[in-house]
Amino acid sequence: MDNVPPPTADGDWPARAADLVDAVVAVIRDKAVRPVALVARALVFGIIVLVSSLLMAVVISIALVRILTVYAFSGRVWLADLVVGAVFVFLGLLAWSKRRGPASGATVR
Repeated sequence: MDNVPPPTADGDWPARAADLVDAVVAVIRDKAVRPVALVARALVFGIIVLVSSLLMAVVISIALVRILTVYAFSGRVWLADLVVGAVFVFLGLLAWSKRRGPASGATVR
């Protein structure tokens, strides 16, 4: 037992190699995986919000037509359709008037 040399800094290379691998993996995760995960999360939540918004617009439109047909126009569906269509045309014109044109230096082909 007296012939066993004490551990030196050179004998600790497996621990240093493991620390280096751990540091490299952490850097790769921070630089590549986290931004990709963030973009994927934003994309998924955006799709969920878009689908939910479209679904609510359809449900509200159907409810509005039914309410107008039954309570306001006493069975005249065409009049309820006309009112709901006019609301959508107005909202479309409002959105169209708020649009922005191309940038001043941009060329249009």
